[in-house]
Amino acid sequence: MPTIDLSNITDFVVNEGHGVKGLSEIGLQKLPKQYIQPIEERITTNTVILDDQIPIIDMSNWDIHNKLVSENICNAAEKWGFFQIINHDISLEVLESVKDATYRFFKQPAVEKNKHSKENSSTNNVRYGTSFTPKAEKALEWKDYLSLFYVSDEEAAALWPSALRDEALEFMRNSEIVMKKLLEALMKGLNVKEIDESVLMGSKRINVNYYPKCPNPELTVGVGRHSDVSTLTILLQDNIGGLYVKKMDSDMWVHVPPIHGALVINIGDALQIMSNGRYKSIEHRVMANGKNNRISVPIFVNPKPTDIIGPLKEVLLESGEEPIYKQVLYSDYVKHFFRKAHDGKDTVDFAKIN
Repeated sequence: MPTIDLSNITDFVVNEGHGVKGLSEIGLQKLPKQYIQPIEERITTNTVILDDQIPIIDMSNWDIHNKLVSENICNAAEKWGFFQIINHDISLEVLESVKDATYRFFKQPAVEKNKHSKENSSTNNVRYGTSFTPKAEKALEWKDYLSLFYVSDEEAAALWPSALRDEALEFMRNSEIVMKKLLEALMKGLNVKEIDESVLMGSKRINVNYYPKCPNPELTVGVGRHSDVSTLTILLQDNIGGLYVKKMDSDMWVHVPPIHGALVINIGDALQIMSNGRYKSIEHRVMANGKNNRISVPIFVNPKPTDIIGPLKEVLLESGEEPIYKQVLYSDYVKHFFRKAHDGKDTVDFAKIN
């Protein structure tokens, strides 16, 4: 069992690579002050809607009922920005394998995981870390993660950790058809006839997230409120729960209950910008848990870093609307997101026309 100087938790958690998993496992009875969130950033029973939920869309009849399923997808993207899909043809075996591999990676000693930290990794495409941006945050988040930017199978074979490389790649490969179907439906809803896959899904990143048991979970967060910078995010969550989505035009939050075999889909900022605000990238957050460890595996489908994104011309022609967003270099947008703490929807203002 590692020893810890409570006056220098950041060194133990961040620099030595123990993460919050290391804190959880030494049996802390009290949440360290570095993790105590301001009251306004915590979820309480007063801000949760219990009798509402994001849409659940059955993909099993895609070929027969394509029009109806597509309409449901577009409707969910406009009114919620989030939905779950079932019967999507990615096998349970693939989903369970990547969850098992996530646990396998995080069970490794800190010294092994820390080989992939910002300071030690041989590439920016493989990054192990904790919280979100510890140097920019006033209060830390109760989460450890490994982030893997996909370039090629060859690079992944050479650089991704062997504890989960094969399973992560298999999940990404199997998700490809689902991504394309979803984007096909969403583009059709915008009257876009020719889909430019290189812009919509020109790059991909897969993260594995670990949220260990937490003392005083009501005082902190697993992930602070934010929206994703992606085109689409495809999330595999385990059976613990804790993901909350902000209900549109309100200050209330809705829990996303785990459904065995389902995937959670959410619209990212890039697609909100490209749709000129028709599809909504919605704030979400994760609560800490006092009883169970939790994992999740999101795949972020993004434009290429070198792409210029802005409202699609077909959207503006069809609606006659003026553009709400300017043309921005996607890598500039992403850098703006990662250089600060989670702050709700403030990132998208970076692309707004003033």
